[in-house]
Amino acid sequence: MAKLYFKYGAMGSSKTAQALITKFNYEERNMKVLLLKPSTDTRDGADIVRSRIGLEAKAVVVPPEEDLYALVRDSYSDCKAVIVDECQFLTPEQVDQLSEVSIDMDIAVLCFGLRTDFLTHFFPGSMRLMELAESITEIKMVCDCGAKATVNARLDDEGHVVFEGEQVVLGGNSRYRAMCRKCWLREKRRALGARAAEVER
Repeated sequence: MAKLYFKYGAMGSSKTAQALITKFNYEERNMKVLLLKPSTDTRDGADIVRSRIGLEAKAVVVPPEEDLYALVRDSYSDCKAVIVDECQFLTPEQVDQLSEVSIDMDIAVLCFGLRTDFLTHFFPGSMRLMELAESITEIKMVCDCGAKATVNARLDDEGHVVFEGEQVVLGGNSRYRAMCRKCWLREKRRALGARAAEVER
């Protein structure tokens, strides 16, 4: 029986590369794959999934209102796998739909993305994947200090870690840095201290 998989990791942990390698492995065995990309992610062009190491492929772009169950049923029911890049941008309803694709159509659904945002809060799509996925795997990443990185720290234009803003701000290495909780918390306390000192002046 096919499963719903959630493979998550911090920024820079090769999630997209692994998604594209997985796609290649299926196709090398003459199995059809549907590669999906939420429309929220526009960094590499509307319908391109691209990894930092140069791998890329065209994808079917899905807006938040797209019914993914109907999409697969009506146009891609001959697939052996559905692969989703940047799956944190799926809606909870779309995750439910993909779960039903794996059950009703016996198609493996592999979702690659972030678990939490720059403030360590769940993305709604990721939370639903944590609730529903039959297989959950962490793709490891290392902080500059050598510890395991679990936080997606957001940087301002000067490279300082920030702790306010919208949940979704697109960006790569210049906008985000994977950090361990200890380093992130140190930066947060430093920022709070600087703000308190500014208020006292």
